[in-house]
Amino acid sequence: MRNAASQPDPVAQARLHALVDGYRPLAGTRDEMVDASGRPRRHWEPVLAALAAGRRSEIDAAFAIADRHQQDSGVYYRVYDHGESKERAWPLSHLPLVIPENEWAAIGAGLIQRAALLDTILTDIYGEATLVRDGALPAAVIAGSPDFLRPVVGVVPRGGRMLQVYAADLGRGPDGRWWVLGDRAQAPSGMGYALENRIALSRALPELYGRMNVLRLAPFFQAWRGALAAQADRANSRIALLSPGPLNETYFEHAYLSRYLGFLLVEGGDLTVRDGAVYVRTIGGLKRVDVVVRRLDSEFADPVELEPSSQIGVPGLVQAVRAQSVALANALGAGVLESRALLGFLPALSRRLTGEDLLLPNVGTWWCGQQAEREHVADALDRLALAPAFSRVEGWPFGPVPVAGAGLDSRQRAAALDFLESSGRGVVGQDIVRLSTMPVWREGRLEPRPFTLRAYVVATPDGWEVLPGGFCRVAESQDPRALSMQLGGRSADVWITSERPVDLSVTLLPQPGAPVVRRVIGYLPSRAAENLFWLGRYLERAEATLRVVRCLAGLSVENSETNGPAREALFRLLDLLGAWGAAPVPTPLLRGTTTAAIEASLFGAGQPGSVRRLLEEVRRTASVIRDRLSPDAVRALAALANPFDHPADHQRGPGASLEMAEHALRIIAAFSGLAQENMNRLSGWRFLEIGRRIERGVLTGRFVRRLADRDAPPSCLDALLELTDSQITYRARYLMGAQRLPVVDLVALDDGNPRSIAFQVARLRDHLAGLSDLPNHAELDVPQKIVLQLSTALKVIDISDVETETVLSVENRLMDLSNEITQRFFTQAGVAADGAEDAS
Repeated sequence: MRNAASQPDPVAQARLHALVDGYRPLAGTRDEMVDASGRPRRHWEPVLAALAAGRRSEIDAAFAIADRHQQDSGVYYRVYDHGESKERAWPLSHLPLVIPENEWAAIGAGLIQRAALLDTILTDIYGEATLVRDGALPAAVIAGSPDFLRPVVGVVPRGGRMLQVYAADLGRGPDGRWWVLGDRAQAPSGMGYALENRIALSRALPELYGRMNVLRLAPFFQAWRGALAAQADRANSRIALLSPGPLNETYFEHAYLSRYLGFLLVEGGDLTVRDGAVYVRTIGGLKRVDVVVRRLDSEFADPVELEPSSQIGVPGLVQAVRAQSVALANALGAGVLESRALLGFLPALSRRLTGEDLLLPNVGTWWCGQQAEREHVADALDRLALAPAFSRVEGWPFGPVPVAGAGLDSRQRAAALDFLESSGRGVVGQDIVRLSTMPVWREGRLEPRPFTLRAYVVATPDGWEVLPGGFCRVAESQDPRALSMQLGGRSADVWITSERPVDLSVTLLPQPGAPVVRRVIGYLPSRAAENLFWLGRYLERAEATLRVVRCLAGLSVENSETNGPAREALFRLLDLLGAWGAAPVPTPLLRGTTTAAIEASLFGAGQPGSVRRLLEEVRRTASVIRDRLSPDAVRALAALANPFDHPADHQRGPGASLEMAEHALRIIAAFSGLAQENMNRLSGWRFLEIGRRIERGVLTGRFVRRLADRDAPPSCLDALLELTDSQITYRARYLMGAQRLPVVDLVALDDGNPRSIAFQVARLRDHLAGLSDLPNHAELDVPQKIVLQLSTALKVIDISDVETETVLSVENRLMDLSNEITQRFFTQAGVAADGAEDAS
């Protein structure tokens, strides 16, 4: 968009008036952009001027930059619908929520006061319990919450602080006051998305962003990272972010924050507790973890002492916390602070514990476990909302979000009153807050939408630090109930604007005096290594299937299926697909068999070796290591897999299949190029390559056995050269048609041919040698011995001695190598001493 700070433009002035005059705030609400008289608020004037300075096409182009950035970065969240989950592109609202710095200072003071109060309450709940003993807090408010964890009562966390990260969901009422709608202390989400929103919008509106002196987010994240690092009591400490895994709705954020802050992204299976300490399984052995940023609910964190059915926790974690060998952010059991039942007691608790009223009051809440409050809620039902008091309330007849009493029909009203009377401890009544609105850009004009703001604070050695911004959720319609990201809401950046120039010097780079050069980044977790290994194998397996399909399609276009020189090659290729589960075994070979086998090999949902099923595995393994793949690589894999999800959208026939196979092969080649040119030559890259080389060696061996036995006709040898991309090399070397011995030499024994078995073995030897500097690595371990034996055998064998059994023995040794690599690097039985850091 054009620079709105230049001389007034009559056309721009006319656009400005049209934007403001066409904006219709909702009756009975406060609007963030305009005041009650319809005049723009001062801090919104630069935004309006920028919109008015550009034509609609320019504005749309600028917003498209933000959308493209988030698409290129792979920003997503997971949506659950009708028992299924799917990834959905992150819905960005293109206009920021603008708040002046002086107003934000008041909000920040209220957040700090509230965070400190909740930390004190949490410490008392799991400590001396004086609030319950003195009657200031009913015992049922605590014990009735499923988030209260009795096994951690009396556990004092390392450093003494229970609450390290706190978020509050805020809404503004018609009178302009901010209200706390809910507290978030379990594992507050959204900071990563707030950071991504900032990056996307600042790229779309760079001049406006700079001119408005928007406070930067980096100092907050720097302070948080420093505070976590300060809790470690040794050099070479490790901070891990514990995620439930890629099926969690905010897994992208887990991966994004880990990469941005330099944390180790782990799942429960990556960690183990030994002698009261927490370790991460790595390719170099077990390595001590000092701080865990917890992003899974407390009850699932330890199946030994908490929820025994948990498959995502760390057995023994509670004991490690009890021994103070690891610091957790937040402490186990912190979710008890999120219950709505507690909200009604916070004003009195604040006066009792701090001598102050709440600077940020929460929405009026009455816990119906007390008779007077229950009667008040029943009498005032038409002007209150009902909501479950805790995260889970058995028998509650409505959903998890508040439901307005006035909106209940007679049957629902009777059910609500009956539940109040019989199970009032599980219900709260709340004042209904009419949320303020902010503008969104729709079809060239501005429209008001209700919003809420999630604001964050973190504990540091110097006190609480407030994020100068936040995670803003904007309703898709004028109905404030559509604020959930699961229900179609959108997200907006939050700009805290200053009258002074902002400090641009603070980044997440190391500070002066600290080491600024580091070429290794710690040991690679075993799970990440294993998934990179299998990503390479599945990609190579899909590529081989696509090459067979391409060869089949080409042969079937040029030849008859039932006779002709290519009949034997067709049959053997079809038999090959059947052998590895890509298509049904064709017996006998009839007209139409090839086309049916090609379709099954590409799209067969019931064929374990089909391209579709293999790419599902590619997508699954890639999702687990998304933090280790570049956005370009993630985008390439998505482009590879997406066409195979909807087979009905594609044309049928050998010609269409040939085109589709070639397109997919080009994408795989692009991914391989990205891996070769963009991935650092550290352990992660090596395991990706090892997986590919083992699989390529095995599959090339199968090609040789099926297509180059002593009875193979020339058509089969030609097909083998095509499958291994070796036609050009063969023709350059030999001025004759395909002959068995030269073909086998080129495809199996020539270590200069990147598709040959010998080449794969040579590369495997290089990669395993590159891993030999890991601790506890024998001078020549089993995987290296296998590769050395294979390399020697392939070098000394005479070409005339290469038989089907010879090739099969090489394949079997490569499979043995795969098993030994799994044993050596992906399973850990003992504790390796923490020494110097290794490349990962």
